[in-house]
Amino acid sequence: MKKLAFFLIFFSISGLFSSSASAHSNNSEGYSLIEVKDTTLDYELKVDLEELGHALDKEINQSKLINSTMVQSYINSHIKLYADSVQIEGSIQKSDVEMIEDRPFAVMNMTYELHHKPERLSLDYNLFLDDSDPSHANFATVKMDGKQQEKILTYESRELEIGQVSFFQTIKQFILLGLEHIFTGYDHILFVISLLFGVKNIRHIISLVTAFTIAHSITLVLATLEIVSLPSKLVESAIALSIVYVALINIFNREPKHQPWLAFGFGLIHGFGFAGILAEMRLDRESLAASLLSFNIGIELGQLIIVSLALPIISLIAKIKKINWLIPGTSIGILSFGLVWFIQRAF
Repeated sequence: MKKLAFFLIFFSISGLFSSSASAHSNNSEGYSLIEVKDTTLDYELKVDLEELGHALDKEINQSKLINSTMVQSYINSHIKLYADSVQIEGSIQKSDVEMIEDRPFAVMNMTYELHHKPERLSLDYNLFLDDSDPSHANFATVKMDGKQQEKILTYESRELEIGQVSFFQTIKQFILLGLEHIFTGYDHILFVISLLFGVKNIRHIISLVTAFTIAHSITLVLATLEIVSLPSKLVESAIALSIVYVALINIFNREPKHQPWLAFGFGLIHGFGFAGILAEMRLDRESLAASLLSFNIGIELGQLIIVSLALPIISLIAKIKKINWLIPGTSIGILSFGLVWFIQRAF
């Protein structure tokens, strides 16, 4: 009787495991059709509907089509597309369910907006591979500039590239990227302006700017090549503190004269911040040196423009004795920004 009971329990448990296993689509498949059309990229993605539900830990069926924010977020975090090294994100325009070999597949038509027609496209595919089905395979086809490339994306082989960026396109792209980064990096701008408070002459200006440039160029290269790596939270918090420190000197010292060593020390920290944007890109190893140099040139050009615009105003204020409170007053405002940024980034 005990043996009979044992076998009944054994077969019941086996039945549960088998039903559970059948619900999970092992060896799931997917299909990618990617086509670049001028300044847009169309991506038709077909994936096993059950496997998509497993990955999201949510039941997805034909009555609940796959157009939720959760699905969109999952795709953008697991499928990364790079146009000329810059990551782009798509949005689901249309979704449907299609039967392929008697299995339901989620069909998502996504559109990616591009700033210009890319010369090189890179795909980094990680859908399901690390979270629900390591044996998943995606049959990908990419069409661009009359060329077509096909590849089966698997756990061991997740990347696909097509095209090659020209040397001059690389230089132009990264100079513009450097300019954009410095002009939208308000923390870097405020730090540079704070350094200019109290400058005595052209020689002093050149020494400060040169020290800052050399320092951030060193850490930019080290961080991009992954020779030295620091947590972004630590770097961004330290950049905010650099603004606070220099602003405090400008507030309590009526005639601040910042030394080149100060610009150099904080420049090392800012260099890690500049490298942050490059870390998010898929840099072509063959043109890495040109990319780094061009990006740095863009930063320096932007820095020179900022100095050229700010310096005459600061010099004029310094000459007018009646408004000698303006630099300390402005520094209090800069200090406030630095403190807010530090709190936001550190906590």
